[in-house]
Amino acid sequence: MNINKKALDFFEKNEYEEALSFFQKAVKESRNIQSLNNLAWMYSYEEEDDEKALELIKEVIHMNPLSYFPYNLLGEIYSKQKKWQLASDAFLKSIWIQPSNEAYHNLAIARYRLKDVKEASDYFLRVAGNSDSAMYSHVKCLIELGKKTEAREKLDAFMVEADEFVGEIEIADLYVELDCFNEAIYWFEKGWKDYWKDPYWISRFIYSLFHTRNITRIYEVVNEAIKQKDEEIKDAHEEECEENWTKNDKEAHITQLLEEKNKYENMVELISSGHIPLMEFEISITGACYLFGCKRHNHPEYQE
Repeated sequence: MNINKKALDFFEKNEYEEALSFFQKAVKESRNIQSLNNLAWMYSYEEEDDEKALELIKEVIHMNPLSYFPYNLLGEIYSKQKKWQLASDAFLKSIWIQPSNEAYHNLAIARYRLKDVKEASDYFLRVAGNSDSAMYSHVKCLIELGKKTEAREKLDAFMVEADEFVGEIEIADLYVELDCFNEAIYWFEKGWKDYWKDPYWISRFIYSLFHTRNITRIYEVVNEAIKQKDEEIKDAHEEECEENWTKNDKEAHITQLLEEKNKYENMVELISSGHIPLMEFEISITGACYLFGCKRHNHPEYQE
């Protein structure tokens, strides 16, 4: 059994230190595309050390690999560093070698961050399901492009029963962007019991209720949010300090909770005065296993 196979066997058994050790041995034995790529993936995904991973994967790229694995990993690292043009270039090269959903999705994010919303919209659509985060991102792009009728039609088609349904509050958020406040309220209400309440989406909910003049529900929502925050503050005061939760940690947490409660207490007045709570559009890069020789994902070893 070669060193790479031994490393993968240890990794499959969740024995990460042993796996990392053998991946390192493989590089010492031969600095080739497979050994360098696999060690870089381990550093990035398991050790969260993108500095080491980037150094190794750049060495792989200089060897002109015929696999898309190294380019996807390179693009992901550049994305985490917010080097969007370099990330975009890496994902385009990956797709040129072999298209993958991960590359298209992450390329869409890179193009969006580079203000190329049209391209981002098209790339999101390539990998979108009917109700998932990629379709959600595609609809957000359509709204920014002024294609609100198309955006509304696609948003109306979202289904809670879908395997990768993006979430009720996320759907509500997009309806707010479309000024469809009754629809937004419907989805906020659907997510009310299941979502952890925070000032961001509660403010968007209140904003929608304000536009439909539902004053009674506005105060119900705010009062319930304040009540939950009071319970969190009480629990935080009673929480015991320990090695991993110091007195300073506790005090900082309580301060944050008090700030959030203050936001709730001032929310109605703020929105009534004309404040518009802007949408926070967060999209995350996606990853995958790029280990050459991984049996679980049926990856062959690297071949020239």
